[in-house]
Amino acid sequence: MNIKYICPYWGAEKDSAETFVDRVLSEKYEGIEINLPPLTSIFTENFIAEIEDILSTDKDFVFILQQLTAPENESVDNYIKKMENSFSELASFQPSFINSHTGKDYYSFDDNCRVIEACLNFSIKKNVRILHETHRGRFSFHAATLLPYLKKFPEMELVGDFSHFCVVSESLLQDQEDIIQQIIPHVSHIHARIGHEQGPQVNDPAAPEWQNHFNWFASWWQEIIIKKEEQGWNSFTITPEHGPYPYMPQAPYTKHPLSIQWDNNVYIKNILEKNWFIK
Repeated sequence: MNIKYICPYWGAEKDSAETFVDRVLSEKYEGIEINLPPLTSIFTENFIAEIEDILSTDKDFVFILQQLTAPENESVDNYIKKMENSFSELASFQPSFINSHTGKDYYSFDDNCRVIEACLNFSIKKNVRILHETHRGRFSFHAATLLPYLKKFPEMELVGDFSHFCVVSESLLQDQEDIIQQIIPHVSHIHARIGHEQGPQVNDPAAPEWQNHFNWFASWWQEIIIKKEEQGWNSFTITPEHGPYPYMPQAPYTKHPLSIQWDNNVYIKNILEKNWFIK
């Protein structure tokens, strides 16, 4: 299996487009995942130019765009319209796929199904893959309640970030193994972040006190890779996704982060390359 490690833009918002892309390439990432700033911004204009330049010489470079709408008190119809407008803008950049934060945890099953159907229809119409991230606040916030959606939409592809399931269930899901096994075949991209029972991100994934958690999450990721190999895949993408504050714990008063976000993601990438997933 050819594993491609993707760099998140999240946390690099102070960098210029050129500086960020240079850092990505210097660490030998093979793609970028980004929630684009407003399309009218100088950053976005320069960033798209940088991506087009890379793709002109490396067509295998992975370019993932995120669909994330701001929370509003809105009807399902208005939410769908806003989401479809966002998809239209993102699809114009011809991403490898779109990672969508889809639906809302308080929408009914039927309303979230309407949202998912709108995503599927857009995907088919515009010939762009749309993956749905397992995330708090979305239709996919809880492992067990995700299963009815997977049954109704068996073709659904997920971005697997199981840290959110752990927070919601206040556990490492030791008692939900059967549920996780039903979700794993749908995971087509991984967000590699080490969470814990009370939060979506440990303070430092390299710290020895979190080794058990690291191994637990990596075993899930390994199972996902094995399943994709069984399904005939020969390439797979992973975004190490330890984030900035408020995901990153910080010291009181000084507000200093307890570790360095960039280094955390490079650590995840490097240790998976060396010890878990062979390219």
